Amino acid sequence: MSYISSIKPYIEISKPRVVLLMIFTSLIGMLLANPLNINFLLLIIANLGIALMAFSAGAINQLVDQKVDRIMDRTKKRPLPSGELKEINVIVYSIVIGFIGFVTLFFYVNQLTAYLTFASLVGYAFIYTMYLKRATPQNIVIGGAAGATPPLLGWTAITGSVDYMAVIMFLIIFMWTPPHFWALALAKKDEYAAAKIPMLPVTHGDNFTRIHITLYTLMMSVCSFLPFLIGFSGKFYLFGSIVLNLFFLYLTISMQISKSNNLSFKIFNYSIIYLSALFGFMIADRYLNLLVIL
Repeated sequence: MSYISSIKPYIEISKPRVVLLMIFTSLIGMLLANPLNINFLLLIIANLGIALMAFSAGAINQLVDQKVDRIMDRTKKRPLPSGELKEINVIVYSIVIGFIGFVTLFFYVNQLTAYLTFASLVGYAFIYTMYLKRATPQNIVIGGAAGATPPLLGWTAITGSVDYMAVIMFLIIFMWTPPHFWALALAKKDEYAAAKIPMLPVTHGDNFTRIHITLYTLMMSVCSFLPFLIGFSGKFYLFGSIVLNLFFLYLTISMQISKSNNLSFKIFNYSIIYLSALFGFMIADRYLNLLVIL
């Protein structure tokens, strides 16, 4: 029991829920890249390397944000603000698991995936967390590129190259990130203002943010139809993506019309379901199409 309690803070500081969604989309990218010839050992090793580097990035993010986390109700119980972990513990932890993750990808997967995952770590943990987050209300838009890489990394882990479908999956998550985080920012506007983080609702107001959530949801919807439009996915995926996008748009437009933030938390929570379900439809459609061909 004491062992479990000792490792629990390290699990929490690694942002496990975020990493779980990342690994899910990474796995989908791997399966889509080569659905008929699955190397299960490679899938496990590649996802392990990606997960370890994502854990490292999450730990660095919380290390840098610990002063801000003490101010916000949503984050003040995290391991560093609560005193469960010391800075030196987090520094050593992030370096060690990040290094192990990179070595795993470099030697047992391929160098392209190792370098792209490292670039993603640097983009999120350093460029976004240390600079963009405090420098511009467009922090989520620009920094979202780092968080949009998992399916692309999954694809390169299997193929060793970047293909058009990998880029499309990247674009979907890139467009998904602003409405996802800005919905949360609307709900937690006062906390971000107290922490002096220039999130869009703090710098430009609620209505401006609601409009941009709707606009990015529209752009995300367009990107989500690209797999069908280029002939990669079939009608099953198209049907699923239409349903998911219509409900997302219903929520964002309803919030816009009501001129209130009453749906912000619902949009934030639904956005997670949306992304998981969209990629679920993508891989299910791929295997259904292959079954028809076979």
